[in-house]
Amino acid sequence: MTVTAQLRKVFETDKLIRGLTGRLDGAERFLAEQLKQQRDVDGKHTAAQTTLRQLKAQHANLEAEAGGHQQRMDKLREQMNAAKNNKEYSAFLTELNTLKTAKDEVEKKQLELMEQIEKSEEAFKAIEAARAERAVIVEKAKADRASRESEIKDRLAELKTQRAEQAKAAPADALKILEDLLAKRGEDAMAKVEEINRRAHEWSCGACMMALTVQTINAIAAGRLTRCSNCQCILYSEDEDIASKKTPKKAGKADL
Repeated sequence: MTVTAQLRKVFETDKLIRGLTGRLDGAERFLAEQLKQQRDVDGKHTAAQTTLRQLKAQHANLEAEAGGHQQRMDKLREQMNAAKNNKEYSAFLTELNTLKTAKDEVEKKQLELMEQIEKSEEAFKAIEAARAERAVIVEKAKADRASRESEIKDRLAELKTQRAEQAKAAPADALKILEDLLAKRGEDAMAKVEEINRRAHEWSCGACMMALTVQTINAIAAGRLTRCSNCQCILYSEDEDIASKKTPKKAGKADL
């Protein structure tokens, strides 16, 4: 078996492996994207939760402040009723009015905070709903990924073992060339020789469609590892008769 034939076995098995893992790779990419979106939603959920907690704490502080003002105002009213003279009464009244103004300001801030809290609660509920929806999608993506992995597990293991055996049979230097091409070009690492015109002896590279010389065809026919001069892929032919496809001899005088 020629080096090219050995490499082609590895190449064809590699294509089967890529085909099998393609769907799994797609499922893994989808899962990774859903997990990323879930982390984003979780981050927004945490931020919204923190904001809501802070707003409620501020509201509680204002409520306590307003309650303190109210207690002091109630106390002042009692003192006003027990005032001994107008001067004392006026002093209590001045403090009462000051406290009333301060309490009104606090209550105004409370109302503003309540509006913010209501909006934050609505936003938080929306994020919680999105978070729950994302969790369902993530679980489904995980199940799909696990299902696809299970479907191909046995066949994939079989192909990987087969590929390893085929790789062992190929020359190390030639295998290295193929491995590098597979990493760079994937399924274009090897290409079939395409026949353009049998009579005119014209062929091209099946990957880049560059015309191939007769010398290139002869090298392939001889079983030597041959690469396209343009795209550098490894060339092979499925035509068993390619060895006979040489440039026809020019007619000499004896042929006339």
